[in-house]
Amino acid sequence: MIQENIQRIQQQLAGTAARLVVVTKTHSVERLQEAYEAGARIFGENRVQEMAAKHPELPADVEWHLIGHLQTNKVKYIAPFVHTIQSIDSLKLLLEIERQAARHNRVIEGLLQFHIADEETKTGLTLPEAEEILGSEEFRALRHVRLTGVMAVATFTPDEDQLRREFRALRGYFDKLKALYFAEDEAFREVSMGMSSDYALALREGSTLIRVGSAIFGAR
Repeated sequence: MIQENIQRIQQQLAGTAARLVVVTKTHSVERLQEAYEAGARIFGENRVQEMAAKHPELPADVEWHLIGHLQTNKVKYIAPFVHTIQSIDSLKLLLEIERQAARHNRVIEGLLQFHIADEETKTGLTLPEAEEILGSEEFRALRHVRLTGVMAVATFTPDEDQLRREFRALRGYFDKLKALYFAEDEAFREVSMGMSSDYALALREGSTLIRVGSAIFGAR
């Protein structure tokens, strides 16, 4: 089932700019291995402890993405191996990622997480907050974090018009930041949006990374 689901989604991504992030939270290493054998290479985890425990059990070419809220005191546990932190929502967190990545002499990629949803429980930056970070001296001094785009979690709703508005808002933030701060930076190209329930819509609105768990592994 896992293999069939991954192949079906990969077929939907053919001809788009998007890549699949397999959301692996709460799933066993055996099931992740099955996803790997079906061709999945990007795994997204919500929790630091879970990612750190699974990482040594899986092949070295897995690209690990942290997609959940990250506390600064937890960065050190994933700094040796994490590829991308999709949930950067403060300058303080950026500076800690820089510090920990420097200790391991590596560059960690990151996405700025925006708040686009109606739900207050979702975390993320506003556009002015993001611009304040990107305009700061501290940001310009970073050498071990490379920002490659933006991410957001849309409202959990069947209302396609609302989802489309939210996805377009994120795409608009990306376009604005690209023009103002990253015009010369080819690495700044990711728009991470869309999950199991709404990724088809997110693809139409220009997502480059879809984060899919239950549509691959089944409901938890």
